[in-house]
Amino acid sequence: MKPKPHLNESGLYDYAIKALARRMRTEAEMRRLMQARVEPGPHGEEVIDATVMRIKQNGYLNDAVYAETYTRLRKENEKFGLRRVRQDLRQKGVSVNLVEKTIGESYAKTDEETLARQHLERKRIRKPSNEKETARIMRRLVTAGFSTSVIYKILRQWDVSDESLSALDNIEEDQTSE
Repeated sequence: MKPKPHLNESGLYDYAIKALARRMRTEAEMRRLMQARVEPGPHGEEVIDATVMRIKQNGYLNDAVYAETYTRLRKENEKFGLRRVRQDLRQKGVSVNLVEKTIGESYAKTDEETLARQHLERKRIRKPSNEKETARIMRRLVTAGFSTSVIYKILRQWDVSDESLSALDNIEEDQTSE
């Protein structure tokens, strides 16, 4: 397969606009995407910088708007916890300060337990009947970004046996020691 030709600034701009039309992206994601379409080296970096500046000036690329929208959608639609959204935004290249500011504002008045219960309801997860199901629910909630204190609180309200909870403690200790 023949490699795609390197793009000049206007070609790269058109490419970037089409990519942004398909879905919203962060500046870091756009830079990674454009990297393959320019010649390697300092000239390619200059073309990327100029293109990113132009896209930002036209209002098509804004990490603050991206972070706010992403956080709101993950919280309202997916019912994800604060930790998950923070991790996802960091992986997408949003700056630490912007992530903390956005998440702080979005999750300030959110009750994590209520959100975790909504997540369980959305995923149609019911009360566990044995240790294996309890561990599965714990993993699902940790993956969704909820704190272990909230998870244990929910499991205790479901009257999960103390043996199951202590087994989870052992699993958790094994994972943190690795």
